[in-house]
Amino acid sequence: MFHRNGSFHAWFASITLLLLSTEIAITNALLKRCYQCRSRSELGSCKDPFLFNATQSENERGVSAVPCASGWCGKVIEGMGSFREDDYDMATQRMCVQRGPSDSEDRCAYTVYNYKKVYMCFCQGDLCNAANRLNVSHRWVSLSSGTVIFSLVFWKLYLSQISQMV
Repeated sequence: MFHRNGSFHAWFASITLLLLSTEIAITNALLKRCYQCRSRSELGSCKDPFLFNATQSENERGVSAVPCASGWCGKVIEGMGSFREDDYDMATQRMCVQRGPSDSEDRCAYTVYNYKKVYMCFCQGDLCNAANRLNVSHRWVSLSSGTVIFSLVFWKLYLSQISQMV
């Protein structure tokens, strides 16, 4: 099937490079959006559980999917912990943030925001701030792993064919 003159090496390198570069280009080229909304207590549509996808949010008053240049989305819950869940002072806000954590890791933690103690979550990805909890999408990791495994299996088959020819 393949000759020992290196044509397989060139083909293999080209296919691997094409798959990896396409994956990186797709990942970096996607428009990142974040949900933007604010709800107080049990009123409004911004609270958890968040029941909308991108299409449904277009028809919901006060909820929108906005472009986010940084790619980092946030969710802030005010009044969590010290207030009852049905208290009017509890509020949920979803937004695009200018920049994520310095270590670029998705996370949730208690912090001070606008002079108030809040529970804040950061996530990077398209519309990632819809989740109740921080959910990291492993789609690209799986695709990368699949590409590497596919390449290794192909390489092993090629080497076994070469060893049989000699």
